[in-house]
Amino acid sequence: MPHIEIHQEKAVNKKELASLCPFGAIEIINDRLAINAACRMCRLCIKKGGGVFEYVEENTVPGVDKSQWKGIAVVAEIEEGNIHPVTFELIGKAGELAKKVNYPVYALMIGSGIRNQAEILLEYGADEVFVYDQEELQHFRIEPYTAVLEDFIRNVRPSSVLVGGTPTGRSLAPRAAARFRTGLTADCTKLDISPETDLDQIRPAYGGNIMAHINTPRHRPQFATVRYKIFSIPAKTTPHGKIHDCKLDPSKLCSGIEILNVAEKNQETGIEEAEVLVVAGRGIKKPEDLQMLQELADLLGGRLASTRAVIEAGWLDARCQIGLSGRTVKPKLLITCGVSGAIQFVAGMNSAEKIIAINTDENAPIFNVAHIGIKGDLYKIIPELIQQIKTARAEA
Repeated sequence: MPHIEIHQEKAVNKKELASLCPFGAIEIINDRLAINAACRMCRLCIKKGGGVFEYVEENTVPGVDKSQWKGIAVVAEIEEGNIHPVTFELIGKAGELAKKVNYPVYALMIGSGIRNQAEILLEYGADEVFVYDQEELQHFRIEPYTAVLEDFIRNVRPSSVLVGGTPTGRSLAPRAAARFRTGLTADCTKLDISPETDLDQIRPAYGGNIMAHINTPRHRPQFATVRYKIFSIPAKTTPHGKIHDCKLDPSKLCSGIEILNVAEKNQETGIEEAEVLVVAGRGIKKPEDLQMLQELADLLGGRLASTRAVIEAGWLDARCQIGLSGRTVKPKLLITCGVSGAIQFVAGMNSAEKIIAINTDENAPIFNVAHIGIKGDLYKIIPELIQQIKTARAEA
């Protein structure tokens, strides 16, 4: 197990060294420094301890033979008979990573009556598509879908597996990772790959205060889930890959879940799909003022969204929240009104093509990510903007 070793001979001012740990994990016992169970391996003591503390990683776990695992696989999500757009985003990213290590890109399709859509995945850059098209897989049930994913991995042996951060993907990925006794990084915001084919999985941690870089160097495959709208959908190309028709013994597709009836829910367009978003922040004084922002959003053909503070006040539905605990968006235009720009919020919207920020505080963090920053009172700026849009359209 990795641990921190203390070089007692270098420890001169022990009280000062013990105070380095913000968690109180460094103690003085019998005039010697010791590390207790409160240690969180933040390594702050190593950074500021002047060589007294050393991080030691013991590789007691034998590593996997990486040469036996090759390729980056994307689990295609089928939603009501259609391929979910997050699949195309992941195939595009998989293609970027695969080029760095000369790997193929695989796509896995699971469902019933889906064979005719396999070529679409080839058009977006998949080199090989593996299709499990069986009646037992018509509806998502965790046991048979996990069995299919396990069968695919054991036969194809991809080095990395990318799954959409959807309700389905978040159920499927951890079960499959557990079967292979390997790691899973959820809700990645960035992905990269090393020459040794180790996936560099980057995601916010500790409430978004740091960006954690997570690796799985001694296990394969490597699993990661990625939210919708994090990466861009690649342009279509001429299909050049192969389609493999696969089949799993029906006895392995049994489930303890029996689907008695399926009722269609009303189709709703989420804020993720909007090309224009007007975002309400803590600078909104009362719920009635949201109507002003709603009017601006309507004029621009967009949607009204918000930060966590507005949701917690009960002024808008939780589905309108942007950020780590809300939705990830990538609109063409995003206008923030009274939003400070906490990192938890920014992580969910900083890929927008054009960001306009309105805030009275010129030092607000939102101005660090905005393309256009307006220092001023939103209660003066928004009504004037609404009026100018109406006037311009009336004159057109």
